[in-house]
Amino acid sequence: MNQSNNRPIWSLQNNKRNEEQRNIFKPTGKKPKNKTALYILSLAGVFLIVSFLMTYFSEVLLEACLFNNFCFNSNDDLILYTLYVFTNIIVVVLSIIGAYMIGKKLADLIKK
Repeated sequence: MNQSNNRPIWSLQNNKRNEEQRNIFKPTGKKPKNKTALYILSLAGVFLIVSFLMTYFSEVLLEACLFNNFCFNSNDDLILYTLYVFTNIIVVVLSIIGAYMIGKKLADLIKK
């Protein structure tokens, strides 16, 4: 008696797919693209938009001075103040990333 005829078919499609449809999901041999640069640029764009919106919708006149003779405010110099807020956000984010990396290295040294 042939056992293969009595074996149940577990396929949900009941073997209705042809060979081309089965080969769709086979690996192609191509390595996946590294999208880290795209993610970083997207995040920088989001930070830039957020800093612009924070400056634009601020009801209080905000002023910053980089040097004694170089001051700008949020109403007259909107783009310059937006870049100032953007750089502050980037400095904070890079500080957090740096602290994380240093903490991780110290934890690895302590574990050994």
